[in-house]
Amino acid sequence: MTSRPRPEPVQVIKERRDRALDLLVQGVPYTRFMGIDFDRRGDELTALMHYDEKLIGNPFLPALHGGAIASFLEVTAILGLSWQSLWDEIESGRVAPEDLTPETMPRLPKTIDFTVDYLRTGLPRDSYARARVNRSGRRYASVHVEAWQDNRARPFAQATGHFLTPGQGGGQRAGQGAGQGAGQGAGQGAGQGAGQGAGQDGGARGG
Repeated sequence: MTSRPRPEPVQVIKERRDRALDLLVQGVPYTRFMGIDFDRRGDELTALMHYDEKLIGNPFLPALHGGAIASFLEVTAILGLSWQSLWDEIESGRVAPEDLTPETMPRLPKTIDFTVDYLRTGLPRDSYARARVNRSGRRYASVHVEAWQDNRARPFAQATGHFLTPGQGGGQRAGQGAGQGAGQGAGQGAGQGAGQGAGQDGGARGG
């Protein structure tokens, strides 16, 4: 009688999935510039943007630059949507996390439009964000994102974006222009890119 293979330790499975997430995040170099990390709890991601003086737009308040906030929200939306798709592939067994490499990572969604609502001032401290995928079809996806600081129930900014999903000729390969798409696209929607204007006084919006 053939014995069943022993199940892998939970820690080993967790490490493989964390590695898959790390590869996904590394595909957007803009996250490093912005100081954005992701914490995973099961299939749920929480984005963390570490405070840095370069993110300040109005030094007199002081307040986070609108472009930095928008970029943070869009990066969270793109990676949140990508992770949901990758998670489904891993859970179904169609993708083995240990086989993933930067070259074999799935393509990232491409932003169609992204609308940001500034609800209150973004203070000079760490910020958090979570994305909720409202709809994800074969061609298009809709994602809502909220960002907060001290109180999860009091977001200081939120956004809704529509994306062209990979596989329809509209995705972008991780590491090939993905950071530019996530960063500059969000920055343009807010008035100017965070990388170009986060330290400028003019045009700053704290929320």
